[in-house]
Amino acid sequence: MDETFEYVFPAIRGVQAGREYYVSMCPLKLLPKLFIFNEEELAPEFRAQRRLNRARIPRMARYVLENLESYAFSAITASIDGDTRFEPSTNGGHDALGKLHVGMTARFVINDGQHRRAAIERAMTEEPALSDEAIAVVFYRDQGLERCQQLFADLNRYAIRPTKSLGLLYDHRDWLAQMVKDVVLENDLFRDLVEMEKSTLSLRSRKLFTLSALYGATASLLVNLPDRSSDDWTDLVNRFWSRVADEVPEWRLVRARKMSAAEVRRDFIVSHGIALQSIGRAGNALIRKHPSDWETMLRSLRSIDWSRSNARLWEGRAMSGGRVSKAGNNITLTTNVVKEALGIDLTPEELRVEEAYKRGEFN
Repeated sequence: MDETFEYVFPAIRGVQAGREYYVSMCPLKLLPKLFIFNEEELAPEFRAQRRLNRARIPRMARYVLENLESYAFSAITASIDGDTRFEPSTNGGHDALGKLHVGMTARFVINDGQHRRAAIERAMTEEPALSDEAIAVVFYRDQGLERCQQLFADLNRYAIRPTKSLGLLYDHRDWLAQMVKDVVLENDLFRDLVEMEKSTLSLRSRKLFTLSALYGATASLLVNLPDRSSDDWTDLVNRFWSRVADEVPEWRLVRARKMSAAEVRRDFIVSHGIALQSIGRAGNALIRKHPSDWETMLRSLRSIDWSRSNARLWEGRAMSGGRVSKAGNNITLTTNVVKEALGIDLTPEELRVEEAYKRGEFN
């Protein structure tokens, strides 16, 4: 190996499956220079990584730029196709610490993290100070296309995205998520009845709602309402869902332990995501049209028969073949029922969907 021209990375050496690998820190400004994308239109079987999805890059770059003091990216994994040499440190006798020497003609192939690399490059064009920061890089010695493809497959084999509810639970940047979590903790109805981690409920779950469903419904409730303070938003959301609960006897029965959450979910649709979102949508129209007396008007919710056995009303709207469905126009058709009960006029789009439903176009 010609040591005249080479890259030198401070690194930690480790062993996995009998193969050496190295962990280093790479300044962000070097990422675009070291990891160059191969833009050739190769068939998937001849590539060592997935094709770059450029539509993801602006959103990821915006995440960095909007969170300059708290963003976090996991390590990039790359294979080195070229000469490498690890030189252990002489300080302290730790042969796992040292310097990784890589020939200048070597090629770096990203096995995992090409979207992070592209997003960082874009973010640096708007915030040059990022170039002095660093990201961890895990280096493997390249052992051919087959090994690189296998490495990509192995790295992504067990990658599972967290449920939407869990993502919202741990997201402290999303003000709406934080507000919904506060309401859950403060509201007597929701406390202990909201599943905070899972986005689906098992048949025997003691929970009545999921955090993700309540979040989506609250987002629909607040669309285009006049701006107000954070405390006022929280108070509005708390009052709205408390008043809704007053008019949904099934929810009160669960709180009073006279019915189980499982029974309500089995026999009624009112605790399912489609019902919550429809109530949120209708509530938004109600608050905008009746800002001073919307709480009183919510009494009309008690006129709705939410039972699954009421198939004449719900089949084709909130249910398909007896099962709750959020596909297509189901949310709009369910919202129409809630709006009608509240005495709120339908929008032109809602009228179009309603007329199409009555003509049997969704059957």
